[in-house]
Amino acid sequence: MKLSRFLQHSRNSLGKYIDVRDASRLHALTFQAGISTARQDFIANERIYAPYSVFKGKAALSVQPVPPTFTKLDTGNVKVERRGIMMLTFMPAIGERKYDYEKRQHFALSATEVGSLISLGPKDSSEFFHDPSMLSSNAGQVRKSLSIKPQADGSGYFMSLTVVNNILRTNERFSVPLTAGEFAVLKTACSFALPHIMGWDRLTAKLPREAVGIPLKANLREPGLEWAK
Repeated sequence: MKLSRFLQHSRNSLGKYIDVRDASRLHALTFQAGISTARQDFIANERIYAPYSVFKGKAALSVQPVPPTFTKLDTGNVKVERRGIMMLTFMPAIGERKYDYEKRQHFALSATEVGSLISLGPKDSSEFFHDPSMLSSNAGQVRKSLSIKPQADGSGYFMSLTVVNNILRTNERFSVPLTAGEFAVLKTACSFALPHIMGWDRLTAKLPREAVGIPLKANLREPGLEWAK
């Protein structure tokens, strides 16, 4: 079974929740597919799924880079149309090793915010605030805050997301404890992805013709924006 068909089959069979055992099998298959196609050229409209996921008792966290999009100018030059991000996705637990994908919330880290995360020391903490309507009359209606704080015993960090929606009158909170090893993987992955989400990797590589413009419909199945579901 092809990976694309397996992904669709997995989504249909999982329904509204994700079982961590199914996610593990999916990650294993993705890893195997990556090995078998490592020396082959990928088709331009194929989306590669390679999130770093952490499953804990009360919530799960998945992190994946979203590359920038480019536009071609009349001069023939190419520039970044939309900067890339590191997308953090939180899902609440609804049972033992089961998570509600329908109630997921996103938090998109910009390049500067990624830099703040990377620079955190063992005793440092950081907090980010997002408001989609900050510059409009609807400012404050929906607010997101992401906090990263070290655990008291120094064994890792807590990553917590709070989403306050005054329109729907909801207040959601997700908290995922990360071990020192898990946080080290997250920081290293962010360091590697940073120049890619900025588009700087394209400065030393020829930009494929297919990468110019709006992503293909096949790439729009997963959110490229924090406020998209």
